[in-house]
Amino acid sequence: MGIGLRVKNLPKSILFCCDHNAVRSPMAEGMIKKFYGKAIYAQSAGVKNDLEIDGFAISVCEEISVELARHKTRSFDEMSKLGDDISSFDLIVALSPASQHRALELTAIYDLEIEYWPIMDPTGLGDRREEKLIAYRQARDQIRNQIIKMFGDLTL
Repeated sequence: MGIGLRVKNLPKSILFCCDHNAVRSPMAEGMIKKFYGKAIYAQSAGVKNDLEIDGFAISVCEEISVELARHKTRSFDEMSKLGDDISSFDLIVALSPASQHRALELTAIYDLEIEYWPIMDPTGLGDRREEKLIAYRQARDQIRNQIIKMFGDLTL
């Protein structure tokens, strides 16, 4: 796998969440799937599902061999309708304040671990393509650094 795993510290399942499930949470889900394979079941959701996967997110993740082009965005509500029970995850990682708030509401009756990673929202940053890519790379790298901090060093 190319990973320095600390297997005993890995959750079996993680739900990443953000505002629209179009940039940050798909990046995190994709990285976990790429770097940890079947060792961790990863999914993602948004507070809303009103956007498609972001093209800049796809581009900057391709740079590290993480594929996002086939990602289908979904909200917490759609996730529930599709049969993914939020209480079945070992860890929920919120990547935005709104998603943290929604995750706390949805899990109030469960004993679940919820973490908040303050990952920047790159969507409104930069005017030109290269400036936008720089912002998206910064968000991607913030997520990757949090994953390394949480689960051990990755050899990327």
